[in-house]
Amino acid sequence: MKAITYSKYGNPDVLQLTEQPKPKVAPGMVLVKVKAAAVNPVDWKIMAGYLDPVIDLQFPAIPGWDVAGVVESVGIDARQFQPGDEVIAYGRKDYVHGGSFAEYIALPERLLARKPKSLDWNESAGLPLAGLTAFQVLRRLGVKTGETVLIHGGSGGVGSLGIQIAAAMGAKVIATASEKNHEFLGSLGAEPVTYGDGLADRVRELRPGGVDVVADFVGGNLETTLQVLSDGGRHASIADSDVEEHGGTWMWVSPIGAELQELADLVDGTDLRVEVAKVLPLAEAAGAFRLNMEGHTRGKIVVSMD
Repeated sequence: MKAITYSKYGNPDVLQLTEQPKPKVAPGMVLVKVKAAAVNPVDWKIMAGYLDPVIDLQFPAIPGWDVAGVVESVGIDARQFQPGDEVIAYGRKDYVHGGSFAEYIALPERLLARKPKSLDWNESAGLPLAGLTAFQVLRRLGVKTGETVLIHGGSGGVGSLGIQIAAAMGAKVIATASEKNHEFLGSLGAEPVTYGDGLADRVRELRPGGVDVVADFVGGNLETTLQVLSDGGRHASIADSDVEEHGGTWMWVSPIGAELQELADLVDGTDLRVEVAKVLPLAEAAGAFRLNMEGHTRGKIVVSMD
């Protein structure tokens, strides 16, 4: 099969289009014919060696954790899915080797969920990691109907989904972004505020009594969070471990297929949007990584097998 691989740590220049063995399908595993795979910052951070102290990697490595595709075959005792099923996954395994930037990927069936009917393949590929991150953070924080949620980084992949998920939970949402993205935040259901100096004052103008929940999806916002959080409020961050010293929760997304299915069902029930900024073919995966590293695009960068 064709796959994007790298045989040493480095920048996108180490990525190559190569021929690799088609994955074996062990008991409890599902072989997926990939339709699309999305790039996430963690992909190039692993490739650069930044996560080497905590994540094992076997060269040559196929990067990628986000995937949307069609079940090709199932292993012994894999009973939830059948060939032909359209599925998505946050395909994080115990070590990095056989990722989603390939024609096929083998995954434990517990990681899979059925593809949302309302999303196309490229949008579906952009949902799992970012969507599950937002979903799990907001669920851990116990967001309730009528509460006000402040989201740091509202225009990013995680933040834009977090706005919509919080709104679907019945919350009122305030989200930070640059002014050029305020209209976008409004279209997702949030009250936009400009990040940077004076952010706490701007949030307090909107909610003098403070906000009930703060979800930080970019980092570097702890001081502001503590200034705007109401008494008894809850907060979490995916990028700043210091929140734990101030009553907050530091989180890393977990690959749980059952929760991804809940999210997929929510997508179909609420017309939740996944913003796709650019779609490139597999042979141009290095360019997709570079775009993601630049951080100037709004929405997911996706590699399509079609």
